[in-house]
Amino acid sequence: MAEENTTAPEQEKEKQEQNEPSFQMVRSFLKDASLEMPHAPDIFFEDHDEQPTVDFKFGVASRPLAVKDLYEVVLRATITVGFKEKTMFLVEGSQSGVFELKNLPEQALAHATNVICPSLLLTYLRANLADIINRTGLPTVNLPEVNFEALLQQRIAEAKAAQEKQQQATA
Repeated sequence: MAEENTTAPEQEKEKQEQNEPSFQMVRSFLKDASLEMPHAPDIFFEDHDEQPTVDFKFGVASRPLAVKDLYEVVLRATITVGFKEKTMFLVEGSQSGVFELKNLPEQALAHATNVICPSLLLTYLRANLADIINRTGLPTVNLPEVNFEALLQQRIAEAKAAQEKQQQATA
């Protein structure tokens, strides 16, 4: 009888732990990377008396995997460096991560896959793209810090505006 009483609290604790929200990165990997230097080697010998232009673009995508509670989140970045109307180089990369996201409400899940996970992946992507750029022989360009919360809010606002525009067009 005493055994039944001691196992019941343990079972209850185990059941609570199974229902608690949890977040864990299972794996991070470089999914894709490319480098283009359309004006090499000529660009190396041009007079670089002014600062090159640098353009950064970011994108985030996520999807559930076949294994329960596992999600893939992909952070894409494109860096384009130009000089006098010429592209010095263009580097693109996709850093992917597999995340275990258990028992998260829908809003928290969206926040995790669009803000928290990409923030973690940025460190890995920054290092991978810096390594690729370093191999060009040109000065390194590092990815800046990114406010993924602001990017998420911008995407939500754009989707809402597009939906309202579509509703007005059908009315």
